[in-house]
Amino acid sequence: MNSSQPRRGVILAVCCLSLFIVGLDTSIVHLALPSIRREFDAPLSRLQWTIDAYTLVLASLFLVAGSMADRIGRRRTFQSGLIIFSLGSALCGLAPTVELLIAARVLQAVGGSMLNPAALSIITNTFTEPRQRARAIGVWGGVVGLSMAIGPVLGGTLVDSAGWRAIFWINVPVGLAALVLTAVFVPESRAARPRRMDPVGQVLMMLFLVGLIYGIIEGTAKGWSSALILACFDVALLAGVGLVVYERRRVEPLIDLRFFRSPPFSGAALIAASGFFALGGFLFLNSLFLQQARGLSAFEAGLLTLPMAAMTVIFAPLSGWIVSTRGTRLPLLVAGTGIAVSGFLLSQATVETPTIILLVAYLDFGLGFGMLNAPITNAAVSGMPPSQAGVAAAIASTSRQVGAALGVAVVGSVLTSNLTGPLETGFTTAARPAWLIITTCGLVVILTTFLTTHRHLETTPLSPASRRSA
Repeated sequence: MNSSQPRRGVILAVCCLSLFIVGLDTSIVHLALPSIRREFDAPLSRLQWTIDAYTLVLASLFLVAGSMADRIGRRRTFQSGLIIFSLGSALCGLAPTVELLIAARVLQAVGGSMLNPAALSIITNTFTEPRQRARAIGVWGGVVGLSMAIGPVLGGTLVDSAGWRAIFWINVPVGLAALVLTAVFVPESRAARPRRMDPVGQVLMMLFLVGLIYGIIEGTAKGWSSALILACFDVALLAGVGLVVYERRRVEPLIDLRFFRSPPFSGAALIAASGFFALGGFLFLNSLFLQQARGLSAFEAGLLTLPMAAMTVIFAPLSGWIVSTRGTRLPLLVAGTGIAVSGFLLSQATVETPTIILLVAYLDFGLGFGMLNAPITNAAVSGMPPSQAGVAAAIASTSRQVGAALGVAVVGSVLTSNLTGPLETGFTTAARPAWLIITTCGLVVILTTFLTTHRHLETTPLSPASRRSA
């Protein structure tokens, strides 16, 4: 071990810490939703926005944040992200209304979007030896599943012991500690040739996502045929078409559409979106089910989902090992099966369902989600030239956030559309179609895996092998 090894270990720990708190805030808030609803007398649509305001901004800004870090400096971008994220967290904890809470969540996500791309670039530039780099990226990637899985457990504990605002306040000292450690241990670095910024593509992407998600969330309350909702979907459609047309003409686009000629990459993007759609929908529905329908406290609800977190922690590293030895197909098939079985079991659940049945459903979902993350990134970069692997992985991460945002939007709207009477008494019947949508997400993962993970598909139009044979 050389003298710089401890320093590199600290840098990896700081980067993982940033990923942990960003991922945690994607899932920890779900257990606080009933408390937020009671304090602000908030409708379900505002609860959906409390989650989706965060994930939408992450999805919209991940790609541009990576380019910005390469251009102005990775440490500078990382530190700026920590400051903005910590400030947003403090404002969330102080929010006097649900609308200001949602606005503070947007600020949080702006900071969060700057952390993860910069952290991955810092890691790849710190660990230059290929084997050490692979191990460090494996540790960094494993933190994604860990943060998402333990969020409900930690959230339930904090909500019951200190109130829902504590789930945001806890980020402030963690962010400040990471800021100090970054200043001391992390060196500055920039790309020798940074990618060009793409402001037009960025705006079109944001208009597409915001128009789509706003229309889905607000459609039930405002009317699906109302002028506002139709205008939102029109904006999303026009922005989506405009994005495709514009990006095809750019030399260095925000999203390189050629990537989607690769079946493994397209499959990975769809699997990431489907799997995280299921996760976002699962966390949203399950929190309301346990606390509103079954009357559990936030702590009890978090404790009941602990088996899900345990399965994710156990099977995430096992999934990585299987990917390295047998490829992506097996863990992805297990992931889809676990998600589908869990969604189906919960679609049949009522307030009288034995706890053991719920635990089986949570174990299945934890197994499925634990198996999901490692093969997504591996499949996304399969067949890509090394110079494009980082961008491909970033698009896969964006697909995760888009999927999570859509999951909350769609299942929340389905729940609201089918709800008759109070949430406490009408939840289980109204939520049944939403749980079945989550089941369908698991089936999509299975089908997509079968269609896109054959070995002969790994040579793509972007790969060196395909260029040699052309």
